[in-house]
Amino acid sequence: MTGQIAVALTIAGSDSGAGAGIQADLKTFAAFGVYGVSAITAVTAQNTLGVRAIHLVPAAVVAAQIDAIFDDFDVAAVKIGMLVAPQIVEVVADRLRRLPLRLLSPAGEEAGAEEGGRVAPGPMKAFVVYDPVMTASSGDALSSEGFIDSIRTSILPLVDCLTPNLPEAGALLGEAEARSEETMVAQGRALIALGPRAVLMKGGHLNGPEAADLLVTRDQMRRFSSARIPSKNLHGTGCVLSAAIAARIALGDPLLEATAIAKTFVARAIEAGREATFGHGRGPLMPVPWRGE
Repeated sequence: MTGQIAVALTIAGSDSGAGAGIQADLKTFAAFGVYGVSAITAVTAQNTLGVRAIHLVPAAVVAAQIDAIFDDFDVAAVKIGMLVAPQIVEVVADRLRRLPLRLLSPAGEEAGAEEGGRVAPGPMKAFVVYDPVMTASSGDALSSEGFIDSIRTSILPLVDCLTPNLPEAGALLGEAEARSEETMVAQGRALIALGPRAVLMKGGHLNGPEAADLLVTRDQMRRFSSARIPSKNLHGTGCVLSAAIAARIALGDPLLEATAIAKTFVARAIEAGREATFGHGRGPLMPVPWRGE
């Protein structure tokens, strides 16, 4: 490789089983040819059977990791996952408020975008994707008291694309999780009112032959669907999807295109891992190098 390489930062927890969190994000970035850097918020002891222990990284050390990255790398996109506790939320929010300007913008759908949805080069901050992780696939809690309130007030106004599943969206709004696409749209719009520029409502918890995700913005809604692939190896699906969106944004895609590619990438990763055996429980999907359509 020569020349400048696209860089994406993941701020998330470490999964010792490597199915989700930092490990899944870095594997996904690499699959797209994006250089991944990281700031670890927590160290978890987990495997395919569940979470055994969680150790929070001190907030000052989380901040130091983020500072070290931005002092040296030209980060095009930031993917945020497990934040665990209010004190970590606050230091991450503080760093997001002070994101350095980049010489070349990540592509998106800002006001003034050129035809095709791409933004003219100019000073701009890294694009922020937030997957609001609250529980592991096993059902183990991954957040503490006061976490949701701090997310609402400190993080959501700084996010370009929020990617909650239905239980997470309901928790952020203090409502029951959506049971229909109509309610998904309504909750997506309610979340937009809390600050994010866009919300990708992930509909995997709905019943039906399709896995439909709805991208909601202030003025439109787009539906992305794919056939359900039967597999027990789905650990880390949300991490991989949000990391794929961040990677594609870092490479210059508009959000709509990045989301469509990310959906296809996840489907391929589920297919690649569906027959594999990982440990004795629910294994991860398998991100594979992206070769296009």
